[in-house]
Amino acid sequence: MRPKPCLTTAAPMAAALLATLTFASCGAGSGAPDAADGDAASTDVPSQAPCTVLFGLPNEKTGLDDTQCRPECDCAGRRFVPPVYDEARITALEARVPETPMTAPDADPYATPDAHVPQPDKVCGVLPGTTPVGYRLATYDDADAAEAAGAKVTHEGACGLCSTLQDLAVYMRHPDLTDPVRWCGMLGMTQGDEEMTACLLELGFTVPCAAIWAFNTKHTASKCQAICLDLLEAPYHEADGGLNACLQCDEDESGAVFKAVAGRTRRNTGLPSSMCRPCTEVLAVVHEYP
Repeated sequence: MRPKPCLTTAAPMAAALLATLTFASCGAGSGAPDAADGDAASTDVPSQAPCTVLFGLPNEKTGLDDTQCRPECDCAGRRFVPPVYDEARITALEARVPETPMTAPDADPYATPDAHVPQPDKVCGVLPGTTPVGYRLATYDDADAAEAAGAKVTHEGACGLCSTLQDLAVYMRHPDLTDPVRWCGMLGMTQGDEEMTACLLELGFTVPCAAIWAFNTKHTASKCQAICLDLLEAPYHEADGGLNACLQCDEDESGAVFKAVAGRTRRNTGLPSSMCRPCTEVLAVVHEYP
């Protein structure tokens, strides 16, 4: 039986070699569609203060406290306080069955980056399926078009390999995927790509979503290893709120292709994570589907 994805069982040298694999892409688009703001969980009058506090769920590895990062946005006339998704709601999402299943790529998308360009102006919507647990995914030009078609916006950007409700459930259950993905990367280095993918699948990802995470992990390792080796124990953020150099390298080198192929990320899905992001990059959406 494969050990539970956790860094604590790894040797220090192996951890250092895999430092870059910690930081899989978490990118989103440039901003949330205004039409989706009505989905915010709170109806309080929004603050007109500038957006200086980041959106996220800081932990001991984040490097920021709750005066710098918190799981809500209340600034620039926009208020979004996402609900806490409990295990019952997460399990219910996992039980949903996509009637438009994704297919894993048969080639590394990072080999042809120009063919994989994010579409941040579009949205991915969830449509009712032909059975009580079924659903369909479709890409729309904007939130208004999705609503007109009877779809519920699930994330900003075109639908992709991680747009399923099962993959959404993984993001909800793991607000910090750092250690689990790092461990999966270690397995890939020592035991091969199949073991890395199997490890990602054990986290709950669908096969297509696990595939793009694996490609992303390997690409970041090839581009950012020299930078990330020195930052193995560093906080995710600098004191000013910016990403550390390793995370920024991942964002710059791997982020665009990941966004284009995966579709769903945490910030374009309105989910706070241990890596904090500007409120202007967060989609205000509550995940309740018929």
